[in-house]
Amino acid sequence: MDVVELHNRTVANFADLVSEVPADQWSAPTPCSDWDVRALVNHVVGEERWTVPLMAGKTIAEVGDTLDGDLLEDDPAAAASYAAREAEVAATWSIDKVHLSYGDEDPHEYLRQLAADHLIHGWDLAVAIGALPRMDPELVDEVADWFAKREDLYRSAGIIGKHLEGFTDPAEALLAAFGRDARWTPATPVLERFGTAFDEGDLETAMSLVTDDIVFESTSPAPDGGRFEGADAVRAVWATLFADTADPHFETEETVLLGDRAVVRWRYSWREPSGNRGQVRGVDVLRLRDGKIAEKLSYVKG
Repeated sequence: MDVVELHNRTVANFADLVSEVPADQWSAPTPCSDWDVRALVNHVVGEERWTVPLMAGKTIAEVGDTLDGDLLEDDPAAAASYAAREAEVAATWSIDKVHLSYGDEDPHEYLRQLAADHLIHGWDLAVAIGALPRMDPELVDEVADWFAKREDLYRSAGIIGKHLEGFTDPAEALLAAFGRDARWTPATPVLERFGTAFDEGDLETAMSLVTDDIVFESTSPAPDGGRFEGADAVRAVWATLFADTADPHFETEETVLLGDRAVVRWRYSWREPSGNRGQVRGVDVLRLRDGKIAEKLSYVKG
């Protein structure tokens, strides 16, 4: 595929997704854990704004800090649309070298870097707002072939996360090469933070991640466990658990998400008076609402 076509199709796809962001989702989490939706879009718009001067032959020093900070202002969709159109035009310009932070680069290589970033961040944005990911097979194949020779370089530079195994679909395999889990949903960060809070015995963080009307069913007493309704009742139970457990460790073994439901397989261990570690393995069946845990039904192996 012509490199300009590759670049411009990924840029156009991202701009289209930005136009679909609901007004109440700009602060929603994304697979890029450090960025919410607005920060993610601002990053990509920043890349597009940089494309124009760099493809015109300017150096980073010449551009200076003119493209720092918030580039979205009061109308993110309009800002993204404008930046995309400008970047698409700039991609057609003829130039011998592009002056990047690490040195001079071939402009076609630069455009392929941008295309990869737009394709992957387009997936990030789509799953964050619940839109259909636009992983066009042609674009996936083009980026995957190019990235295969550069993955180790990207990872050694700290640009991408660990390569995830177990994905065979071409789009999912490409995401995995970039450190993305194709099963990610907006509930993923909530469940990860909740698991960390339980591991650290952090009651306040755990309670901040549940609804006021949380329902919790514990694993004891047998056979049905106890049922606790409302944040105050649940707080009291978990406060006792954290206070009475020596050196606890909560480990998530697997998380399965489907709509507003989640199933989490876990292992919980503690230090006994003898010094040995006891443990149980179990499952939580969770219901999520408005970005928080509304129901936690716990079960353990008998």
